[in-house]
Amino acid sequence: MQIALKQIVPIPLKDKFSQRNSDVWNQTISFQHGEWIKIKAPSGTGKTTFIHTLYKLRHDYSGQVFYDDKEIKNISGDVLAQIRQQKISIVFQDLRLFPNLTAKENIELKRVLQSPFYEENKIDEMAEKLGVASILNQRAGLCSYGEQQRIAIIRSLIQPFEWLFLDEPFSHLDQENISKASALIAEECTKRKAGFILTDLDEDEHFNYSRYLHL
Repeated sequence: MQIALKQIVPIPLKDKFSQRNSDVWNQTISFQHGEWIKIKAPSGTGKTTFIHTLYKLRHDYSGQVFYDDKEIKNISGDVLAQIRQQKISIVFQDLRLFPNLTAKENIELKRVLQSPFYEENKIDEMAEKLGVASILNQRAGLCSYGEQQRIAIIRSLIQPFEWLFLDEPFSHLDQENISKASALIAEECTKRKAGFILTDLDEDEHFNYSRYLHL
């Protein structure tokens, strides 16, 4: 699936962008299937707004966003739900875990949403790789933010996808855990020939990016 933007400008932040050059805002740009895209931006320039716009959580913008040749404002709720189950996965900046469910239950809800992409034991395998196997049966709300971040990453990888949206996914992880998480993300994206769009504050070498853009 190709994702294309045509002169997207978020209305609440419109005045900020009149004085800035951006590779993304108010540009015509496309992301091709399988690309690994890094978008760097300082705080307050709309990283989360951008991800939420791509995921069709926000509608307060001028311009157009397309999934292949379909403008997303014209995609119905049922079709959008299917796209989110089969073609687009996401790690939200605020994670959006259910605090009263266990870490494993949060992941399992995503795994069984439709025909499972992986068997249940894949959760344990990924958790072992990211060092969170011991807290799988703990309520998510009692886990540290870094543990929750790794649970959210596993949850995003347990479903099928062609695109993975990552909104500052490593903000509460140390370098060792970033290396483990980025290796797992790269492994899963390579396996599926999937692309990702990652936003963050700083430059990094976590992945072999196809493109490096500034918001």
